[in-house]
Formats: sequence, C-alpha cells, structure tokens
Amino acid sequence: MWKLLWIILAAANLGGFFACGWDKLSAKRGWRRIRERTLFLWAGLGGGLGVWAGMYCFRHKTRHLSFVVGVPLLTAAFYIALWLIIQLFEKIL
Repeated sequence: MWKLLWIILAAANLGGFFACGWDKLSAKRGWRRIRERTLFLWAGLGGGLGVWAGMYCFRHKTRHLSFVVGVPLLTAAFYIALWLIIQLFEKIL
C-alpha cells in the first residue's frame, strides 16, 4: 500500500512540475495555455511540491501572489489531510 501511495504522489508531483513547464513554454511561444485553476488542481491533489518546484525552476507564476501563497497552502493542506487520513486508517486497521 505504501509503495502505491509513493508512486501516486511521485506521478502527481511530476505532472504538476511538467504542467508548469508546459505552460511556461506555451506562454513563450504563444500557444494555448493551461488554465490557472488546472495548476491549482495539480497542487491540491498531491502535486503541490511539483508545481512549487516548477514555479521556481521555470520562473513561472512567481509574480502572482495567488500562486506564491496559494500553492504552498494547498500543498500543506493536502499533506496534513493525507497524514490525518493515514492516522485514521491505522487506528481502524
């Protein structure tokens, strides 16, 4: 079970990282962009560390206060919720 959880979290974080990279490339080339809410969705569903790393690696969305504050908050909220769920299941099982 733990291995599956790590794989899912790694995939979510890689997805968030590459979503930031793709959006930055799309912005530079004038292509269709990824919606901001999609990037927040990646962050809220476990890919927050990847989005956060992508923001600073690609220098993307770092001037937007909603991203500078929102992504770390969503990331913290996700991992706190995950920890609480794990604690609950450990007591049940």
